[in-house]
Amino acid sequence: MIKPRTPAGVMELLPRDQIAFQRMLDIIRQTFERFGFLPVETPVMELSEVLLTKSGGETERQVYFVQSTGALEKGGEGLPELALRFDLTVPLARYVAEHEHDLAFPFRRYQMQRVYRGERAQRGRFREFYQCDIDVIGKDTLSPRFDAELPAVIAAVFERLAIGEFTIQLNHRKLLRGYFEGLGIIGEAQMRVLRELDKLDKRGGDAVRATLAGEGFGLAPDVIDRLMAFSQVRSQGHADALAKLDALGSGSPLFEEGRAELRAILQQIRALGVAESRYALNLSIARGLDYYTGVVYETTLDACPQIGSICSGGRYENLAGHYTKSKLPGVGISIGLTRLFFQLQDAGLVQTADSSVDVLVALLDDAGLEHALALSQRLRAAGLNVETQLEPRKLKKQLEYADKAGIRFVVLRGEDEAARGAVAVKDLRRGEQFEVVEAELAAALLVEREQLRSGAGSAR
Repeated sequence: MIKPRTPAGVMELLPRDQIAFQRMLDIIRQTFERFGFLPVETPVMELSEVLLTKSGGETERQVYFVQSTGALEKGGEGLPELALRFDLTVPLARYVAEHEHDLAFPFRRYQMQRVYRGERAQRGRFREFYQCDIDVIGKDTLSPRFDAELPAVIAAVFERLAIGEFTIQLNHRKLLRGYFEGLGIIGEAQMRVLRELDKLDKRGGDAVRATLAGEGFGLAPDVIDRLMAFSQVRSQGHADALAKLDALGSGSPLFEEGRAELRAILQQIRALGVAESRYALNLSIARGLDYYTGVVYETTLDACPQIGSICSGGRYENLAGHYTKSKLPGVGISIGLTRLFFQLQDAGLVQTADSSVDVLVALLDDAGLEHALALSQRLRAAGLNVETQLEPRKLKKQLEYADKAGIRFVVLRGEDEAARGAVAVKDLRRGEQFEVVEAELAAALLVEREQLRSGAGSAR
């Protein structure tokens, strides 16, 4: 007999945890749509030649290829025809290039699907996981004003999820590259330095400093001192962010362009009503990916910095350069929801949810079956989620079942209640029982459900 087990690196949840996860997905989806983003889904499989636009590298070593048994039998040289997507950005690039003439630009899309990476199996690292992405794609140009809208989306998402205080940290690649130019760091050396500075919060200042002074970098001590001082700039509050930008002194044209764009973004974020405590400068953030060219974002939970970034992204200038001659600049963010949910559970910030079933209609004897079925249908028609006991069991067993399944209300109709045209309702959350006229049952339960939801917060 084969032992039932899931592969390493996947998250499989029990129903009540799945409900909690699904509610987070629902909140994210609703918020994305509230800001005018349109849904897109792409196939889990892409053509290998489309997905792997670069040969070699870390990405290709993590790709899962798809091969039919027939193709395996035939053999053949080269890569398999199909591969599983490893993020949602490359499929978006292909999608926009393929449907370019049918889309209205700027194209505002959201996508919430699973992606697959051959990660080394370890706690908190997943091979299959949900990403929740939004991007705004322009044709030829895209105003920097869109760069300020995304932090407002991030703030709205995490306020509604109610998982704790958070900070959206911002930097600008033009500001960074312009500053590097002033220090004589140019060309490919800029990207290598950027990647090191991006590790500052994880590795610590001493480790980064040693790397920058060592083989492959060999930067002078005074240059490293200036880099470290620049990278340690943080702000608290809107006015402080602007003051910190002013205090950087004058720089190259690229530096000044980045600073001007970052100032404008900060002003627009405030105009969008994002609280000052929600956003800050962090000039160590670079985002390791080469294609970011402008503003970059990372969002962290204030009480749980060890979780790392819970939402990141930034501006890029040419999304689909491998697939079309059109210039398609954009700005986007991504939430790795599977990893975030796992970490929030670990930190005790997400609890097991109640059942999505509102009511269990109990069955005390076979004679009451038709009434129980009819009552259940009336409650469903009123907008309640209802499970019906289809076989009579001892009342204690039915209550234990409802409690274990997380169902709050159990509706009972014994002979006494039937004679009065009423039903008894057991509220397992409060440990109470009350009686209500059967004709008023649906309305009473809807009121109770809404009170529970409003009292539990928007993430319930």
